[in-house]
Amino acid sequence: MKYLLLILAIFGVIVSSLALREHYREYGDSPCSINEHWDCGVVNHSPYAMIAGIPVAALGIAGYILMGALAFLCSYRMLLVPTFGGLAFSLYLANIEKNVLGVWCIYCVISLGIISLMSLLTLGTVVSQFVRKPS
Repeated sequence: MKYLLLILAIFGVIVSSLALREHYREYGDSPCSINEHWDCGVVNHSPYAMIAGIPVAALGIAGYILMGALAFLCSYRMLLVPTFGGLAFSLYLANIEKNVLGVWCIYCVISLGIISLMSLLTLGTVVSQFVRKPS
């Protein structure tokens, strides 16, 4: 499980890096501007793309690095906190994309898939360790 979670965390860093690149790219130059419903530029240039002056994508990179380190150390119980925190934040951002902006970012959706999978795998690992533990 360690290596699968580590690979997912690496993919998360890559996807978050691509979103960060969109954040600093000139508006209108987004290669993922597919149509009026899918445009990373609109999402990554919105006021919701920053928290306290820090791009959300940069926070994502830091979060995935932390999750990768915890997965590498097999600290699955500790890994539950950032994975479920990241999942909750990703769902919040998806709600903003759907109900406020009306535009989706492909990188954000991929990141939501990655963090969802990491959350389920981490929870499953912790539950299986708990069940197997002799009393």
